[in-house]
Amino acid sequence: MPAPAIRPRRIATLDVIRGVAVMGILIMNIVAFAMPEVAYINPAAFGGHKGIDLTVWAFNFILVDGKMRGLFSFLFGASTLLVIDRATAKDESPARVHFGRMFWLFLFGEAHMILLWWGDILHHYALIGCIAYLFRKTEPHKLVAIAIILLLTEFAMVSSVTMSVYASDIAMQTPKPSADTIRQYQEFRSGFGIPTANELAKDLALNRGPYSALAAHRLNEALPTTLRTLIFVGAETLGYMLLGMACLKSGMLTGEWDRRRYVRWILIGFGIGIPISAALAWYIASQGFAMFPLVLGTLMLPTVFRPLMIVGWACLIVLLSRSGGAIAARLAATGRMAFSNYLGTSILCSTIFYGYGLGLYGHLSRAQLYPIVFAVWALMLLWSKPWLERFRFGPLEWLWRSLARMRLQPMRGPAMTN
Repeated sequence: MPAPAIRPRRIATLDVIRGVAVMGILIMNIVAFAMPEVAYINPAAFGGHKGIDLTVWAFNFILVDGKMRGLFSFLFGASTLLVIDRATAKDESPARVHFGRMFWLFLFGEAHMILLWWGDILHHYALIGCIAYLFRKTEPHKLVAIAIILLLTEFAMVSSVTMSVYASDIAMQTPKPSADTIRQYQEFRSGFGIPTANELAKDLALNRGPYSALAAHRLNEALPTTLRTLIFVGAETLGYMLLGMACLKSGMLTGEWDRRRYVRWILIGFGIGIPISAALAWYIASQGFAMFPLVLGTLMLPTVFRPLMIVGWACLIVLLSRSGGAIAARLAATGRMAFSNYLGTSILCSTIFYGYGLGLYGHLSRAQLYPIVFAVWALMLLWSKPWLERFRFGPLEWLWRSLARMRLQPMRGPAMTN
C-alpha cells in the first residue's frame, strides 16, 4: 500500500504532539537548570532521593525520561519532510531552505548554550538534521530499518560505556588500584556517581555567581559539549528523526490511522515500556543508585524499548487530540511556538535559578521544583494562543524563518493554517 502523500498544509496533530513534547521536556530539564549536572541522571548525587523526591524521580524515569526528547526528535524529522515538501510546492530550492534553517538553528543553539543554559539541544538537532535530509525520499519501511540499525549502534556504544563502568568498579576493589584506574573511576564518578564535597562546592559557587563567570565557563565548554553530544547520542537522535519521518509518511502522525491501530500501538508501547521501566527503577533504587546499576538501567537497557514508548506516547496524543477542544487548541498553539517556548523557558528558568537572577540554584529539592514547572506550563498555554491570533508566527519562529529565507517574513495577521 503506497504511503499517503504529504500535503503542504498545517497538520494539527503534529502541533499538539509538539506542544506536549516541549512542555514535557521541562519535566526533566528543570533538574538540569536547578542542580548540578550529575543530579539529572543520579538523584542520590543532589536534590534528594527519598520519600516524595524518590517518587518524583521514579515517575519521571518511568514515563518521561528520554521519551519527551525522543518525541521531540520524532517531530523534528517529520517537520523536516514538511518543510521540504512546502518548499517544493512553492518552486523553492528544498536544499537551500532546509540547510539555511539548519545553519541558523545551529547558531541559535550555540548562542543558547553559551548565553543561557548548558543543556541546549538545538545545535545538535541542526547537525543531525543536515544528515536527515539525505533520507527525505526513503520509503517508510526502509526508514524504520535504518533507524533500527542506528539504535542498535547506540546500544553498542552505551553498552561499551556500561561495561567500562563495571570494569572500573571491579578494578577499584583491588588492594592497590593503579593511577589510571583511579583516574578513570573519578571520571565516571563525576558523570554518574556522587560528587565530592569540593566538586559540589565549586559547582554551586559557579552557578550562584556572576553572569560573566558562568558565560565564560559555558563558552569554554561549548565545543567539547557539541562534539560529545554528537558522538554519544548522534546515532540515537538520527534514528528517532528517521522514525518520525516514517511515522509521518505512514499517516500515523497525521491522524490517518484507524482508532484500533492507535490503541494497539499504545498498548504495545506502554505495555512493554512501563513494566520494564518500573522494574529498572526499582533495581536502581534498591542498589542505592550505585554507578553500574544506574548506567545499566538509565543508559544501556532503555535504548532497546524506549522507541516503543515514544510511539505509544505519539499515538496516545493523536488519539486524545482527535476530538479537538479548548485544551487541544492551547496545546497546538504551544506546539506551533515550540521554538519560542523552548528558549523562553531557558530565559525564565536561568533567571530563577542562577546567581544573576533569583539565585535558587541548589536550594530546592527535586519535588520542590515542580510548582515552577507547572507555572511555566501555564504561561506557555496562556500566551501562545492569543499571540497566534494576532501574529502569523511566534517571535523566534519569525526571526528564524526570516534569517533562513534572507528576507523579512510577514508578521501581522493571525497564524495561517496552511
